[in-house]
Amino acid sequence: MKKPKLELEEPQRKAVVRADKAPTEGYSLVVDGHFKSHHDTVEAAEEAGLALKHRYQMLQVQVYDAATKTRSMIQLPTG
Repeated sequence: MKKPKLELEEPQRKAVVRADKAPTEGYSLVVDGHFKSHHDTVEAAEEAGLALKHRYQMLQVQVYDAATKTRSMIQLPTG
């Protein structure tokens, strides 16, 4: 005797963001040469990068701008 299969709704899939490919829009944090988090504004990316740099000063943290395909280094304020 076969058991009846339960019909469940398929959960919506999240868009997969690959860490080895440069994003095509927005801003991303680059930590030690690897793409990590994605942000909609440069301010949000810089804030996240600065918070990460405060916790781990030895990391090389950059903000990648997908529109211009440039990176800018995050530096801790001196003082």
